[in-house]
Amino acid sequence: MIHQVDKLMSSSKKLHGLTDDELTNFEGVENQLDGLRPIEHTFDHFTPLKVNESLSQIFVYTQSFRLHVDWLKTARENVSLPSRPAEGISTHLLHLSNIINASLQQISEEVPPSPSPSASLPIVSSGFEALLFSVEISEKLQVFGHWSKRVLRLLQTQSRCPRR
Repeated sequence: MIHQVDKLMSSSKKLHGLTDDELTNFEGVENQLDGLRPIEHTFDHFTPLKVNESLSQIFVYTQSFRLHVDWLKTARENVSLPSRPAEGISTHLLHLSNIINASLQQISEEVPPSPSPSASLPIVSSGFEALLFSVEISEKLQVFGHWSKRVLRLLQTQSRCPRR
């Protein structure tokens, strides 16, 4: 699973197509996608990890990101921006989701329901707005990736599973 998260993080950097220098122009821009909940990643949130709850949480976040990336893909197409990076990320999210789903089933845990498409996704009317949302989703995917890897490594340590 960690390998799939690494691929996702690598792809997410390509979502907006900006250099690190260009990204500095977007620092401090207010996040607008309320459907992507903040990820709690302080020490207190890592100490009481349980396999079933942690995998379920990763699954829910993965599904939420898939919903937002698919929306972004359509939004980018509507304003004539390339959507190929979003397609790649969507594929990685689907693969990760399938792996987590199988893992949850192996431990006889109920798979959480996928989030329903939200009416709160904004209408994108310009290429610049699509770029802003691309940057926001990319940044949040990076946080999700780091958090997921940390959770998965802690779960490996707790269960004494070999690293792959």
